[in-house]
Amino acid sequence: MNIQHFAAFRAVMMTGTVSGAAEILGRSQPAVSRLLDRLEAELGLALFERRKGLIRPTAQAHRLLDEVERAYVSLDSLQNLASRLAKGQGNQISLAILPALGMGFMPRVIARFRQDWPETRVSLNIRMSPTVEEWAAGQQVDFGFAEMPVRRSGFETEIFSTAPYVAAVPSGHELADRSCLTPEDLRKGPMINWTPFVAARHLLDQVLVTAGVRIEALCETSLSGAAFEMVKLGLGIAIVDPYTAVLQADDRIRLIPFRPAIPFNLALLRPESRGATPAVEHMLFLARAERDEILAQVPT
Repeated sequence: MNIQHFAAFRAVMMTGTVSGAAEILGRSQPAVSRLLDRLEAELGLALFERRKGLIRPTAQAHRLLDEVERAYVSLDSLQNLASRLAKGQGNQISLAILPALGMGFMPRVIARFRQDWPETRVSLNIRMSPTVEEWAAGQQVDFGFAEMPVRRSGFETEIFSTAPYVAAVPSGHELADRSCLTPEDLRKGPMINWTPFVAARHLLDQVLVTAGVRIEALCETSLSGAAFEMVKLGLGIAIVDPYTAVLQADDRIRLIPFRPAIPFNLALLRPESRGATPAVEHMLFLARAERDEILAQVPT
């Protein structure tokens, strides 16, 4: 297979049109169409439905794109490393971090790290936990943070944090003066819940079922940060991870312990074939220090 075929496929998927792909690739539209035709012929798959000059990706195309993107991540990493080695600049750290830590926690760690290692390049990739696992298993990053339980191999797993989720309540809500919240209190919502694809949703559902409480959520989201913003706007109550709760603290929100406690189980993933460097070890030292400072502020 020719990598140009996959480049054309990826460009079409990114832009949604052959003309857009042609502009990105610096080729003519007929040339891009021919590359797509050859790729489909080699794979024996129909990747696009063509109607009246428009193309629509098939389900197989979307599945193929996931694999192509992973291949491009590997190629980009290889090219970047080769370039830096050629310049005598081999120091680089590549990370894959779930959003709860990637949006606020890791930028703070990186800022502290840069004070001691100003010449080391850092690549911060924010991905959902399953993708973090894939990248760590594929030896594509120096380390990653993902929510447990992990389901892949190819990396060493270390428990990084088990601090519990907390309730975020609008400061004017009738529950804002409580010392803790229970499943029964969530009936006084409205509730901003996790989507069914988030591990925390299943843990919360188990707690609610055990307590005999049924909740109809006003909104659902896959990110603590989005739920926290909704609480700020007075849309309801949310259960959020402790890192987001502390780092996005706001006078419009009261943070209240939730009982029974639901642990936010975080794992540090270290690929087996990527040896630790002094720079990586120092960044992890700073990450643990930052973790301890943040979790000391979580209400208990």
